[in-house]
Amino acid sequence: MKLVLGRDDLAAAATSAVRESGTVPERLAISPVHKASRGFVNESAADLCEVAIVTVLQAVAHGKPVLLLPVTTLGRHQHQTLVTLGKLSAAEVEGHSVGVRSWSQTTGVWMRGFLTESYGVDLRKAEWTTYEGSHVDGADDPSWVTRAPQGASLQADFLEGRLDFGIMGNGLPSDDRIRTAIDDARQIAEQWSREQGFIPVNHVVGVSETAAAEHSAAILAAYDAMRSVLTDQADPGPVPLHPVGFAALRGAFTKAAAYALEQGVIERAVDYDEIVERSCTALGVSPDRLGG
Repeated sequence: MKLVLGRDDLAAAATSAVRESGTVPERLAISPVHKASRGFVNESAADLCEVAIVTVLQAVAHGKPVLLLPVTTLGRHQHQTLVTLGKLSAAEVEGHSVGVRSWSQTTGVWMRGFLTESYGVDLRKAEWTTYEGSHVDGADDPSWVTRAPQGASLQADFLEGRLDFGIMGNGLPSDDRIRTAIDDARQIAEQWSREQGFIPVNHVVGVSETAAAEHSAAILAAYDAMRSVLTDQADPGPVPLHPVGFAALRGAFTKAAAYALEQGVIERAVDYDEIVERSCTALGVSPDRLGG
């Protein structure tokens, strides 16, 4: 059974649990972990794989054999990811150029959702540039989004002034000129999460339909082991950073799905109960078994 997990602690726990269930585990060394997503979604190149929440939504919308195992491997606030070199603010995105690595990148989906919801931005009135496609075959950018020329770099275009804004998380370059477009972004993000009841989720765990049929006991054991690790590490704060279980992930998935549909990231609505039912049916369990 092939596993791709970016966090060593979760990978160690899941690998050990799979082995104890009687299945031979193999952790694939793929870094950064998002580079495993395309092969996992389109070719079932892994059995259990860390994937972005938006990748799961796109995979379901396009009928890919991908299931959700409700474990959050990466959660974080996102309001700080809209950056600029000048004095522009988030409310001034309309009429300006904005770059993002991929239209389906989860960080971008969350940030654009904040722009429409909290700042009244009409996304179609900005000039959007992307630098790569989706991990899901068949998922295309909206017609009003431009793809940068091959070889172009989001970071270079931003730092050299060809973009007014950039949406960047881990790819943010180190430069003293960069400032967040939302003043007091951290405080605003924390307030948003308190109001919503969740911190934005970036990465969760996906399972292939074939693996669910062939290795259901091993997958359930891996879920239990990862849940135990994250429960032991849980911050006592008001909103969990790494929620585990179908019930705990409902808010984040529902909001992300609404943002994704509004932005043309998915072409049809994806209901969270559809995701839950697909996983439970494939694994032969009730939602309660996976924190439903």
